[in-house]
Amino acid sequence: MKYTVSTEIALPRETVVQLLADSAHLPKWLRGLVVHEPLSGVHGQVGTTSRVVMQMGKQKFECTETITRREPADLRGIPKGSVVHFDREIVGEGMWSAVRERLTEAGPEMTLWVSESEYRFSGFLMRLVGLLMPGAFRKQSQQHMQDFKAFAEQGKDVREAKD
Repeated sequence: MKYTVSTEIALPRETVVQLLADSAHLPKWLRGLVVHEPLSGVHGQVGTTSRVVMQMGKQKFECTETITRREPADLRGIPKGSVVHFDREIVGEGMWSAVRERLTEAGPEMTLWVSESEYRFSGFLMRLVGLLMPGAFRKQSQQHMQDFKAFAEQGKDVREAKD
């Protein structure tokens, strides 16, 4: 299963990239995050592997995230017109996913964030979930983007929101 979601954020690209790259901000916009801890490497750097635990309703899902691409490596002074890439692989019970994020300038004070996701499922239960609920994955990705946009533009923290 593959899909693409996107949003425009009313901030300069370098500001958006700095906010996305800072692990201290993850709980403020990544709805359902329980744990995001590096097992090896430095958060956000290529090759870093992290343990991630997400809570969705009463269900907890644990997975391992590996950063596979971050370009440019230095996120300060990004050349005008260049594309910033953040890619990662996520592996959990019965699931493999690759997420490719691209951030481009959409104007002087505007950033376009495009996220491509690919999922592969193994095991009967996860294959069934993927078959019966493909829209749920896309919806969750779009929700994370909207939550980040609200955090970046307005300082909204998902932990303070009423669901």
